[in-house]
Amino acid sequence: MSSGDAIIGCHGVAVRFGPTAALSGVDLGVGAGEIVAVHGASGAGKSTLLFCLAGIIRPDEGAVLYAGSRIDGLRDHDRTLLRRREFGFVFQFAQLVPELTARENVEVPLLLNGVPRNAARERALAMLSRVGVADGVDLGAGELSGGQAQLVAVARALVHQPRVVFADEPTGALHSAAGDHVMRLLVEIAETQQTAVILVTHDNRVAAYAQREVLLRDGIVTERAGAR
Repeated sequence: MSSGDAIIGCHGVAVRFGPTAALSGVDLGVGAGEIVAVHGASGAGKSTLLFCLAGIIRPDEGAVLYAGSRIDGLRDHDRTLLRRREFGFVFQFAQLVPELTARENVEVPLLLNGVPRNAARERALAMLSRVGVADGVDLGAGELSGGQAQLVAVARALVHQPRVVFADEPTGALHSAAGDHVMRLLVEIAETQQTAVILVTHDNRVAAYAQREVLLRDGIVTERAGAR
């Protein structure tokens, strides 16, 4: 899919860290409701690609587009608002706010977007139940197991119904049954809400849930059909 036909994508994106090229002229487009799995060896540029698409880092060359408009040139404040309102993130490590409970962590994106506190609480509890953490909602982040923390991070990423979800090894801390549950949830949300999902994974079982797979090698993209 070309970046011009996608809900989110990039064209000719290059990123360098000193003399090292992390990305070298990447073209990628992801459609609404599509799940794309990004493969590649360590250091291939997978996380860098996600960060570019999400507006976290600016590419040295090329364009990043969301909903038909370039976002790589936006001011930092505008890119922050875009991420807060339109995007959801699941990082390789849960990165929860340690001072907050599971429920409070999930409430954060809703409260930042102006959802009233009572409504934010109800939506957070519903999403925590949906991912399978209904019994741990009042536990502090430090009291959660690694798997529970990752499930809370998934709930936080999805609770505000983002149009794009970026997931970096979203099932890495989960046993296989919980990982499959999370991936089925992502498939359901992609289909029912037309959310685009871009996930980095080394797990072929996780990648099998994607319609399309992208291979990053030496900062260059090649594509191959997914299993679905």
